[in-house]
Amino acid sequence: MLPLLLDLTGKRVVVVGGGPVGRRKAAAAVAAGAVVAVVDPHPTGELVGVAHVAEAYRPEHLAGARLAFAAATPEVNAAVVADATLRGIWVNSATDPAAGDVAVPAVVRRGWLTVAVSTGGAAPALARRVREKLEAEFDAAFAEWVRLLDELRPRVLEAVPDPARRRALLDAFADWPWLARLRAEGAAAVRAAMLSQIEGEWGA
Repeated sequence: MLPLLLDLTGKRVVVVGGGPVGRRKAAAAVAAGAVVAVVDPHPTGELVGVAHVAEAYRPEHLAGARLAFAAATPEVNAAVVADATLRGIWVNSATDPAAGDVAVPAVVRRGWLTVAVSTGGAAPALARRVREKLEAEFDAAFAEWVRLLDELRPRVLEAVPDPARRRALLDAFADWPWLARLRAEGAAAVRAAMLSQIEGEWGA
């Protein structure tokens, strides 16, 4: 397996099956900015932010899709995998993960920080427990830290012409003591301290 992050913004994603599993897949795709269609004659819950295709699955439903989730019965899922593979569409099967070419990891998100955990389909329950452990360790301060690093990176690139010193400063800002300061002093204080170090590089 090669771990990847997909930019699904504006891309069509088809979810076959509107049960609990399908709804979770659809919600994740919507959160990633995809244009999502759920194919199911009778979905079992509310579908928010998706187009509901109230029909039994047909291969034509995959038209234009970049990614497909097969979350229906094993028989339907097998057909979705076969049809998607024939069309060159990446596909994930809820009932037979090895049949598809996409495995969906357990994910922890803190702002722009994304941590994914996968067992390659061997032990989803273990992946979930590892995710739960990471959720306790990666608090909201990580989101603020990543936001500050994104904000200040252009300042560093402008202020520090020497590549080695630039790398060293960016590496220092991404070190754990800054997270401890962020938790203790808050984002505003840490931002001011980082800016002070950047400004010190102008005449260095």
